[in-house]
Amino acid sequence: MPIEIDSSRGLSRRGFLNLAAAGAATAALSACSTMRGNDQIVDAPQVVPPPPVSVEPGFGDFVSMYAPVVDEGYEVPGIPIKKVPEQFRRQIVADPTGERPGSLVVDTSTHHLYLVREGGEAIRYGVGLGRAGFAWSGRAVIQWKRKWPKWTPPDEMIGRQPQLEKYSVRNGGMQPGLNNPLGARALYIFQNNEDTLYRVHGSPEWWTIGKSVSSGCVRLMNQDIIDLYDRVPSKTPILVTNGLGTA
Repeated sequence: MPIEIDSSRGLSRRGFLNLAAAGAATAALSACSTMRGNDQIVDAPQVVPPPPVSVEPGFGDFVSMYAPVVDEGYEVPGIPIKKVPEQFRRQIVADPTGERPGSLVVDTSTHHLYLVREGGEAIRYGVGLGRAGFAWSGRAVIQWKRKWPKWTPPDEMIGRQPQLEKYSVRNGGMQPGLNNPLGARALYIFQNNEDTLYRVHGSPEWWTIGKSVSSGCVRLMNQDIIDLYDRVPSKTPILVTNGLGTA
């Protein structure tokens, strides 16, 4: 399936408290003592948890971030964000990727997409994945991007679902709209100047975020792909990997 991307958000109060609690638990464990052969008690090295990242001033709360929005003449419905696990909502986190600022990283093992920023931070988005989302990995670039793109299913998909022939390249594809599988934006991934047929794109199916479903590449909620789109220029490097540190 295809893909595209724009800007907003920080850690929620709940996310902040969870992070703080995790840090406290780590510190407590590191303070435990160990025994040596001579029964001398030796303190284990103290592990200092990383400081919490600051809230992005431009990000509102989750409800406002995922509220209804009018975009390019389309009325994008709001998302019942309380039904989306917090780990898949847009937020700023400490960068776990080690990639240079401006890079995109898709970790298919956790259903997260990272936009790496300066200062050791990244904007993290939840993603949904399909068969195509697991079929390709590696380093590439965002060759180009589109707002409200057409969708043209590949011939392999049409072979499995003949009813999609009406949306084939031969028939002009599916017109943009709220029900288009590519959603509000698509980012097109090329490697060595060749189309990988792999996309990062929006989706009206917010309930598939954080899940693996039968079709699609890397899908974000429409509000998130709109946010990401303007942050990502053409030629942005992208890494798709199944687990960080495995590229």
